[in-house]
Amino acid sequence: MDVLVVGDANPDLVLAGNAVPRFGQAEQLLDRADLVLGGSAGIMAAGLARLDVATGLAAVVGEDAFGDLVLTRLAERGVDVTTIARDPDHPTGLSVILLADDAPAADRAILTLPGTIPRLRADHVRASVEAHRPRHVHVASYFLQPALAAELPGLLAWLHDRGVSTSLDTNWDPAGRWAGLGRVLSLVDVFLPNEAEVVAVAAALGARTADPAEAAAALASAGCRVVVKQGAAGALSVAPEGAAASAVRVDAVPVEPRDSTGAGDSFDAGYVAALVSGVEDEAERLRWAAVTGALSTRASGGTASQAVRSEVVAV
Repeated sequence: MDVLVVGDANPDLVLAGNAVPRFGQAEQLLDRADLVLGGSAGIMAAGLARLDVATGLAAVVGEDAFGDLVLTRLAERGVDVTTIARDPDHPTGLSVILLADDAPAADRAILTLPGTIPRLRADHVRASVEAHRPRHVHVASYFLQPALAAELPGLLAWLHDRGVSTSLDTNWDPAGRWAGLGRVLSLVDVFLPNEAEVVAVAAALGARTADPAEAAAALASAGCRVVVKQGAAGALSVAPEGAAASAVRVDAVPVEPRDSTGAGDSFDAGYVAALVSGVEDEAERLRWAAVTGALSTRASGGTASQAVRSEVVAV
């Protein structure tokens, strides 16, 4: 196994149309609905496998139809699902994603039932690492997994003692507090936020700035590389020294987006795939990430149009 992805795996129910939900038994019509593989970790694992990276996923799903769907979709992509546990006492998590036809493709509303998502613990990750010996471990959806988040500093230190490189994508904090990342960023190798997240995390740690490059530099001073997704503006990467002036930047890849759900997770997959494939040039790693993030928006859901390796090379 090259990469073990750690975190959430659940179905996404993607609903599209110009219909704002209203109570009072007001029925409204949608343009389309798709039930697809979701969860930040699930989408990233599928994206890595699509890029010919030997990938496993450490997660927890329920013993229900949604859990069956998650395992089937991941296995179809070639993801090792033997590291996924099943919990008979809790339902598989679920996200409902609302897309408005007149809103930008990057905009959406998300409702999430945590279900089994918070049930993952560090001991399960350690057992998966010992069984499969991955070279890299990526942690997703930090704020949806408070028990794992509390154990993450110890887990990251344990992984580094074994020579395993690490990366983290916290995703958005539903509570808006962005707490607990001080120790984590000093132990992780690569942090992969988007523009809003990097500014929010930097502010929570005492560096208040609206400039994503300045925020990335402040966080990089903790000792991690900070790679920021900037959507139509491309991406930037700041080395652990933390100097904003030394940031590496790449432009966005032109694409006609249909749905940006999971694009950040596919971006992560491209970056980590380049990392474990031995790509040493940081601009080229960013290019892989920008390509995989952009191409994933060509269809509804996070995995239907994820890039294959030949597309990354060709673009």
